[in-house]
Amino acid sequence: MELSQIGLEMVAPIGLGALLDHWMDWGPWAMIAGAILGLITGMTHLITFLNRKPNLDSSGDNPQGGQPPKEGAGP
Repeated sequence: MELSQIGLEMVAPIGLGALLDHWMDWGPWAMIAGAILGLITGMTHLITFLNRKPNLDSSGDNPQGGQPPKEGAGP
């Protein structure tokens, strides 16, 4: 779901810029600005999404409750 939101953040400013260009007869300048703005915001959101650590506590995948294994503990 969040990846589709990132894609929408990259595409929506381009579409909005194209509509402004058509409506205000500005040429391609609003669409170019929208492409730059969409790229910057989308990449920023994508980088923060990829750098986020997964929360294993709530999913139940980690029986330790998110705690690292103790030294000397066997499998």
